[in-house]
Amino acid sequence: MFQAPLLDGIPQDIAAVADYAAYARRRLDDNAWAYLEGAAGDELTRGWNRAAFDRRTLLPRVMADVAGGHCRTTLLGRELPLPVLLAPVAWQKLFHPDGELATAYTASALGAGMVLSTLASCSIEDVAAAAQQGGNGPRWFQLYLQPERQLNEELVRRAEAAGYEAIVFTVDAPLNGIRNREQRVGFQLPAGIEAVNLRRPLDPNDRAGFELRQRSLAEKRKQRGPSNVFDDLMCHAPTWKDLEWLLATTRLPVVVKGVLHPDDAVRAVDLGAASIVVSNHGGRTLDTLPASLDALPAIAERLFGRVPILLDGGIQRGSDIFKAIALGASAVLIGRPYIHALAAAGPFGIAHVLRLLQDELEATMALCGVDRLDRISTDFLKDPSFRRIDA
Repeated sequence: MFQAPLLDGIPQDIAAVADYAAYARRRLDDNAWAYLEGAAGDELTRGWNRAAFDRRTLLPRVMADVAGGHCRTTLLGRELPLPVLLAPVAWQKLFHPDGELATAYTASALGAGMVLSTLASCSIEDVAAAAQQGGNGPRWFQLYLQPERQLNEELVRRAEAAGYEAIVFTVDAPLNGIRNREQRVGFQLPAGIEAVNLRRPLDPNDRAGFELRQRSLAEKRKQRGPSNVFDDLMCHAPTWKDLEWLLATTRLPVVVKGVLHPDDAVRAVDLGAASIVVSNHGGRTLDTLPASLDALPAIAERLFGRVPILLDGGIQRGSDIFKAIALGASAVLIGRPYIHALAAAGPFGIAHVLRLLQDELEATMALCGVDRLDRISTDFLKDPSFRRIDA
């Protein structure tokens, strides 16, 4: 599965986050690489995510007194050293033998936030233990809605018991996108890698209940129509009623991830969501969706500071974080960049990525004349399409 050893140090030619991709490619086989890099269809949305940052230019102010500045922020009651969280990425043992354990340990040691995927290759409890060994960084659990309500509740309860501090409800991926890159290599999980948190060992004392559930599922299959999408996969897609159920079920704040339309963002917050993640799933579900950054301003304008807004998709530089905050985000999530680093150099790579982003963000702030994140605004973007409104 791994074609080269981990780096035993950080080479001089890794000077930016994007430099890790080439080293990750050398180490990963075609199967893992297709899963990591693939996006839906022609992968246009993935490219647009990056282009949205590139086409926005900065407009600095000079001779500002920024001595003593910092890029710390507070999110859902926890202070972060920089406004970056590690996004949920499934099956991280595809990229490193320790998988999510390595990610959790590193993130926590640096005080950074990590979001654990429902499809993690390590258990909710083991990841929490690794994070506790590393330090005290916040950890959130991402929930993909499962067909059985009982299993969803079990996942939430396990996350609560293990000390996770928020539930991230991903609503934009009720089915896998059509990822041609994966199809061309025949992607499959290697032996020994699975979504361990979705295992349901058979309780010998509940054989009757198990058989009843199996008969119920079989009956539902008989009643379905001819469409694999509408009559099968979408039968279990999340709805607004599911969000209401989740909000009523957990004592943790619920973050709704995968929102691009302002009306959806407002409705989620009206129901009780503590935060919104503006995201197109890294371009992995439906191609030709707008870039996340392009969708952000209208959502920020409609929410008008009611809850923190997060954004993912296309972030590679500290200046990208600055631009996202200027357009209304409170923080961002990164996915592929830290996985590239994990694959190439393990925990040291993730730590290096976070350090690079912090250094670049601080440099951008200083050179634009800003000493605090809450002072970043569209005044520092040339000809912005949206002027941020503060509540």
